[in-house]
Amino acid sequence: MDPNDTSTELKIPFRGRWRYSRAELIADGIVHAVGIVLAIAAGSAMLALAAFHAAPGEYVAAVFYVVSLLTVLSVSLAYNLWPLTSPAKWVLRRFDHSAIYLLIAATYTPFLAQLHRTPLAGWMIVTVWTAALLGIAVKVLLPGRFDRLAVVFYLAIGWSGLALAGPLVATLPSATLALIVAGGVVYSLGVVFFAWHALRYHAALWHGFVVLGAGLHLAALFDTLVFARL
Repeated sequence: MDPNDTSTELKIPFRGRWRYSRAELIADGIVHAVGIVLAIAAGSAMLALAAFHAAPGEYVAAVFYVVSLLTVLSVSLAYNLWPLTSPAKWVLRRFDHSAIYLLIAATYTPFLAQLHRTPLAGWMIVTVWTAALLGIAVKVLLPGRFDRLAVVFYLAIGWSGLALAGPLVATLPSATLALIVAGGVVYSLGVVFFAWHALRYHAALWHGFVVLGAGLHLAALFDTLVFARL
């Protein structure tokens, strides 16, 4: 493929925006692979043990979190390692950015599902999923537009749970709450590297923060659905 072919450039959005070295791609691939392996191992263990302690609704929500996490990491791996010159990369980009919304909503659901006596919990689940679906629609139908606004939207949805801080504190174990907050802080700090395109290995660093943040939230599920109920 001729890199000077302008007709090709018109067919491939954002051509030339990112240039990653082989070492950066390898590092990013390793981070994703480690995340996927850990998600499968830890997620399977958590679900196996939670089956004896969690209510049906809580368990289904936990399953959906693990599936969403694996979906996010797998799609991200495919997108980030796909050849830059392939038009398919920009189709994968839609799914990669959409999957972030999926993971945020899926993270909230198993924790909110435990607020049985809080009427607002159901409304919060609906609100979070509505916002996530709206974000997904924008990413799929209007790819490449509102990218900076999307980052703000990610963070806004991610921290919207503060609206139910009181019921969450009253219901969830203190260790669970600490892990949830720690995961949110890690995700938020990682956004710095997500946006810092000029920094070498920024993608690998960002995805490292994603893996760590997701791991903390998985540990929070372990604590509230298993350890706290032994």
